[in-house]
Amino acid sequence: MIRRAARVDANQAQIVSALRAAGAYVWIIGLPVDLLVGYNNQTFLVEIKDGPKKSLTRLQQDFFGKWVGGGLHRIDNAEDALKMIGVTQ
Repeated sequence: MIRRAARVDANQAQIVSALRAAGAYVWIIGLPVDLLVGYNNQTFLVEIKDGPKKSLTRLQQDFFGKWVGGGLHRIDNAEDALKMIGVTQ
């Protein structure tokens, strides 16, 4: 069975650009979440959704439920991304 590439949320490029402009190191990883972000000696795992009503996939729900590390975030926009890393309030 051939697996299709995951759909990229429309707001991902804007969020990645905002994080990088703020000095964050960003890797687009796709699974189990969209981004791996490093900033100010902190690591953030980030799932991007295009709006607050978009739900997590079954795989993402499982990952969010079982993750025991730190820094797991679901964000909808660039402003939330910058708040996440502590650049804005």
